[in-house]
Amino acid sequence: MKEIMYDYNSVLIVSALFICMLFAMEIGFRSGRRKQASATEAITQANAVLAAMLGLLALLLAFTFSAALQRYENRSETVVAEANAIGTTYLRARLLPKGMPDEVQKLLRQYLDVRIQDGRVDATEPELHESLLHQAKLMEAQLWSRAVKAAELDPGPATSGLFLQSLNELIDTSSTRDASLDRHVPEIVLFLMFATIVMTTGTLGYASGIAGHRVTLAAFVLVTLIALVVYLILDLDRPRRGAIQVNHESMLSLQQTIGAAQPGSQPDAAR
Repeated sequence: MKEIMYDYNSVLIVSALFICMLFAMEIGFRSGRRKQASATEAITQANAVLAAMLGLLALLLAFTFSAALQRYENRSETVVAEANAIGTTYLRARLLPKGMPDEVQKLLRQYLDVRIQDGRVDATEPELHESLLHQAKLMEAQLWSRAVKAAELDPGPATSGLFLQSLNELIDTSSTRDASLDRHVPEIVLFLMFATIVMTTGTLGYASGIAGHRVTLAAFVLVTLIALVVYLILDLDRPRRGAIQVNHESMLSLQQTIGAAQPGSQPDAAR
């Protein structure tokens, strides 16, 4: 299903919102000017309503920003967790029966390459993402079949048992990471926030119209800051596009570490 707030460019969305805010402010101002002559207590009432709406808007912005930031942090944690799981599995592969460690470690290096490449795929390339995801699942199945074979040859819990445990964790963490990419702030929350923003700016213009003066420069600064906060929220909520992206340093560091190791080298100890 197409998600408006995720599939379209965030700059485009925020620009449209900013224009709507300016239009709402102008319409509110003209409406307030028409009622200025009959306004007695209207100014006080409009200011009170405006203050309440600004408070509600601040609450919505804070809630939405917190939700988007939490999802961003969760995605970052899943990258680190997957890197640790792959590294642990790579080390424990040396515990497998003779003839299997080199083959399994080579497959794990290829798997890591695919996962890193998948993490860099932009949201505008869904076909490539699906292809890499399919490759990763096939490699997981190949690794599992080798783990089962190793358990048949050597069922010891301190050898193939440890490898099976780490491989199971690897598969779980990769699934968790993939699922985290599909978790966004619910669109209904964003639509509510946008509606509140437009109505608040309209009320701001209305209050200015009743008071008999145009919206001040400070109000325009406030509108601009609100638009920037919305852009930040949308950008945090987009794991595969935008300026703010999850750091994949842990995966890249692991790639360098195991890539530099000789296929037949013996690690000091398994984790």
